[in-house]
Amino acid sequence: MDMNQNPYMSLSGISSEELALLQQATAGLNDEQKKYFYMVYSGKRKSPQDMLIFCIIGLCLVPGLQRFITGQIGMGILYLFTAGLCFIGSIVDLVNHKKLALEYNQKQAFNSYNIAKMSS
Repeated sequence: MDMNQNPYMSLSGISSEELALLQQATAGLNDEQKKYFYMVYSGKRKSPQDMLIFCIIGLCLVPGLQRFITGQIGMGILYLFTAGLCFIGSIVDLVNHKKLALEYNQKQAFNSYNIAKMSS
């Protein structure tokens, strides 16, 4: 991986907090593992803009969609059967869509790190 150019900057909607997390996560990886990490992570990552769209659809059409997308199946079912906890939960998720995306991406970074570490 070319150290002069940071490949993570090409990810849409990346925040400085997420960038710091990725740099810290890949610090112990060699170049080949970093390439593999980037490939795996970029395929699983959700941008904040995507999460905003999922939250809007979750508010208007399919309550809990954003929770299903992030792997929170139990919360997704709860939102689905309670109309997004009477719309309050869906509105809170809409306001906190960046936090939802960051939490999901942190889990994916951890999983991608483990996959990249095992690849060598």
